[in-house]
Amino acid sequence: MPIKILLTKLCFLFALSTWAQTAALKTDMQKIISGKKAEVGVGIISIEHPDSLSINGDKHFPMQSVFKFHIALAILKEVDNGRLSLDKEILITKEDLLPNTWSPIREKYPGGGIYLKLSEILRYTVAESDNNGCDLLLRLLGGPLIVNDYLHSMGARDVSIRVTEAQMHSDWEAQFNNWTTPVAASQLLIDFYNGKLLSRTNTAFLWKIMSETSTGKMRIRGQLPPETAVAHKTGSSDTNKDGITAAINDIGIVTLPDGTHFAISVFVTDSRENTEANEKIIADLSRLAWNYFRNHSK
Repeated sequence: MPIKILLTKLCFLFALSTWAQTAALKTDMQKIISGKKAEVGVGIISIEHPDSLSINGDKHFPMQSVFKFHIALAILKEVDNGRLSLDKEILITKEDLLPNTWSPIREKYPGGGIYLKLSEILRYTVAESDNNGCDLLLRLLGGPLIVNDYLHSMGARDVSIRVTEAQMHSDWEAQFNNWTTPVAASQLLIDFYNGKLLSRTNTAFLWKIMSETSTGKMRIRGQLPPETAVAHKTGSSDTNKDGITAAINDIGIVTLPDGTHFAISVFVTDSRENTEANEKIIADLSRLAWNYFRNHSK
């Protein structure tokens, strides 16, 4: 048999085997999702291997604080372009520190009147999901539409960023204006990891603070071995008077024991489950993905 034909057949058989394995993984994931009182979207892409899968991968899901990753990309692009500096000190007034919203900055500096470096505000916003820090960054950029336009210019089309944290807190429906798809979220993570969006220095900076994320410990990280490195960003909404939670999300890049990686984005929306159950959906799906890629890379 000619070598070219043999290689073609081997490639076809490999692709068929890979498809069968990811199909089995998808079936296992659908079993977890089945029966849950929620709509779930999943987007998974391996970085080093040609494996990917999605469930409701092209559906629009509200992001909530996941969009702080997107905002950080836009800020750091301005740093790369020389229009901002991570050492820039920014005045934070008491008026900037809105009450009744998650804000570690406000908890530490309740009276305001302090200067924080841009690098510190980014860390608060991404690693600790500070809502007031988020809106400070949006004002510095010129508003949500600037972030939206930046992402579209970088080829990330399946994403919409239209409103601030303050607007989402004042109007339940507003949060649905900030959406993405699971596949688009994971692809953006891949582009970030591969250095297509930022300089090497700022890629490393954002990677570090995403790796220090303190929110959502029972989501992607929830059932992975404690030593597993995960660079991620969570998002959560309130629950309305009808008992519906609009968003419990987590997107991130997981490092496997052999040093390879996969991006995973899980969005849970329109959920009548409690917070523990919503987070367990994400943890269960992440564990399945981790087991699959760990075994597949051997």
